[in-house]
Amino acid sequence: MEAIIESSKVFYFDWELDLLHWFQSIHNSVLDFIVPKITFLGNAGWFWIVVVLLLLVMPFNRKIGVQATISLILTVIVCNLILKPSIMRCRPCWLEPEVQLLVNVPHDFSFPSGHSNASFAVATAIFTRNKKLGIPALVLAAMIAISRLYVFVHWPTDVLAGTCVGICGGIVSYFIVEYFYKKYSKKTSI
Repeated sequence: MEAIIESSKVFYFDWELDLLHWFQSIHNSVLDFIVPKITFLGNAGWFWIVVVLLLLVMPFNRKIGVQATISLILTVIVCNLILKPSIMRCRPCWLEPEVQLLVNVPHDFSFPSGHSNASFAVATAIFTRNKKLGIPALVLAAMIAISRLYVFVHWPTDVLAGTCVGICGGIVSYFIVEYFYKKYSKKTSI
């Protein structure tokens, strides 16, 4: 862990630290109980992986499941394999270790937020195909993203970037799925 902290880069805007301190000022027993459970849904993308698997096994939602799978894979590659190790941004909890965390200290770099990325990748994929399912998915994605600020493990720009990468992945995957479904349907109709 020490090597990761030493190799990380410390850069942030003053407003980001101010906003994180504001979140620390609103801590109370109710939020301290609820918010870690919300953030837990984004841990390693487990919740969204379960959602994708459920969509894939239900025939009437399979197209959504395929799109969500593509979106999740694309954005995890961009976020976790390209951006995080390239940018190597320090987490706020590494910079201010005296802040008592409600979650375990993350050991990977901060930028962009993987929780926000995975959440918005799947939620956007769902939304582009089914607004009725997509709206609650987007609300949950936003709650998970905001929870990362409350638990003091991400900078606001980490969450914003993760959200943007996720949304872009959801949109790009829509066009990928459309292309292949149209191409496949033309071949089977001949």
